Amino acid sequence: MLLLSLNKLICYRSHIICGGLKFCHKQLNINVRENFHVLPDIKASDIEGLGRCTPVGSHRHPPIDDDDNATIYRSITEKKTPRHELKLDKLSEHEKKKLISGLVKIQNDGTVDVDLAKTAPNSVEGGTSFYLNDTSLESSNKLIPRLKIAILVAGTRGDVQPFLAIAKRLQEFGHHVRLATHANFKSFVRSAGVEFYPLGGDPRILAGYMIKNKGFIPSTPGDIALPLKQIKAVIESFLPACTEPDMETGVPFRAQAIIANPPAYGHVHVAEALGVPIHIFSTMPSTPTYELPNPYARVPQAGYWLSYIVVDLLIWWATKGYINDLRKRKLKLPPISYFSIYNGSIYHLPTVYMWSPHLVPKPRDWGPLVDVVGYCFLNLGSKYKPREEFNEWIQKGTKPIYIGFGSMLLEYPKETTDIIMEALKATGQRGIIVRGWGDLGHFTELPDTVFLLEDCPHDWLFPQCAAVVHHGGAGTTAAGLKAGCPTTIVPFFGDQFFWGDQIHKRGLGPAPTPIAKLSVESLSNAIRFMLQPEVKSQAMELAKLIEKEDGVGAAVDAFHRHLPRELPLPTAASLDEDKHPDHLQWFLIQLQKWFCLPCGV
Repeated sequence: MLLLSLNKLICYRSHIICGGLKFCHKQLNINVRENFHVLPDIKASDIEGLGRCTPVGSHRHPPIDDDDNATIYRSITEKKTPRHELKLDKLSEHEKKKLISGLVKIQNDGTVDVDLAKTAPNSVEGGTSFYLNDTSLESSNKLIPRLKIAILVAGTRGDVQPFLAIAKRLQEFGHHVRLATHANFKSFVRSAGVEFYPLGGDPRILAGYMIKNKGFIPSTPGDIALPLKQIKAVIESFLPACTEPDMETGVPFRAQAIIANPPAYGHVHVAEALGVPIHIFSTMPSTPTYELPNPYARVPQAGYWLSYIVVDLLIWWATKGYINDLRKRKLKLPPISYFSIYNGSIYHLPTVYMWSPHLVPKPRDWGPLVDVVGYCFLNLGSKYKPREEFNEWIQKGTKPIYIGFGSMLLEYPKETTDIIMEALKATGQRGIIVRGWGDLGHFTELPDTVFLLEDCPHDWLFPQCAAVVHHGGAGTTAAGLKAGCPTTIVPFFGDQFFWGDQIHKRGLGPAPTPIAKLSVESLSNAIRFMLQPEVKSQAMELAKLIEKEDGVGAAVDAFHRHLPRELPLPTAASLDEDKHPDHLQWFLIQLQKWFCLPCGV
């Protein structure tokens, strides 16, 4: 039996705080059948006239291709609208909002709560766990043409950095790669020798909003206008990012393939309009599984699978107005219905997860469309030259504790700095504080045992440290683990809680301490925990495994392996959707059954 607990519930358009509704399910293990067709390997004869090509897996030997022409593939995003969606869309606006609001309870940390402890009648029979695909995809001897590839990344610098490493590796194959991200990172991208195109939105504003609200759910009705305005700016910039000439050189560009991270809402719609394949690359899980929770949901294990559906629906309902506006005005595509299963879902798309399988193994219910490739490092440290003053400070004492919160904004930077200083003093440790966007160390007099840094590549800095304390961004977490550093995560929102849990679960650091609960006592205890020899030993064992991985090479190989030979891309739409619904369709069908709302049909 399943009951979603209800309390503080948000209605995005009307800002109404609504009461709750409940739905039930006897067994959470749902048997869902997907039909993802496996395409035959690309042969040389299939891509005649495309220039020389390179076998997948040979990333050290890029192709020599003098022809910029390459096959353009259609996107798989169009699906017919099932009857249950049409019925749901006949609900009145008030009823739609009431149904949405009845789905979830928003926790104080901004995550979605699913309470499975209670029961309700009228269950729906379930079966065994599902697999996205159980047919292996063969990569050997597959030939890849040179392509114009647009990489769309919304987020902070930590989100951008692994994609920059992938862009550089793709260029070694002779692909024309454009990395489109926020204007804040223009010099960062161009300095790496990768073409840059600006996306809309200011990551500082978005990060500030996320920190204030502990995620994407607004804490008060008045807060919603600002982030959605920023999200709209991001969404509207995707089409020019895939089609406009380079803004500095004027060199023409039209994407023949798209790589995007999940927060780049609108990616699949642009791919549909351009008729090109899209691949999702992510640093956090977004494919439903029974083995891991959605990072934005705090749920018991029985609710892991459902947490992905609920979070995705919340995001869709928050952004659907901007998405449909983009489809109608810019992309010349039909709008998507209010309860459409389409809604930008990425479950049916090839997906690459950029974390080490030695930290979080690939779930058994993810098929071969999903790859866990390892961390994707850019390796900035090899060219870094520290200031002489800093180098001398490092050498003259014991290894310090690193403390920094990267792109996270702090409401009380001085008070947070004071907590850090007292904890270092209480544990007798030297410390490196990195100012970051939160302005740590500002207006504070620091003793000789503490060094304040503006910026420094983590892959150079972390090996100099005894342990690290940070916000839990995926990139910072990866750098700390690669350096063999015991880790304390002080999460602000989102996947940072997830990575904090994974670190603690594997004995690599203490339980995460949310920024709102950071104190001298909690930080002192965390430092003492990390300095235990057995914790350091665990961290070093994982570091040796990560050192052997080539996440960037594996990510590029996965991208090449899943490129289609011909139209259309693999899709579940070929099934009779009313008889064999996919897992998202199944969920919406149950909504229609579970909620007793007058719909007039």
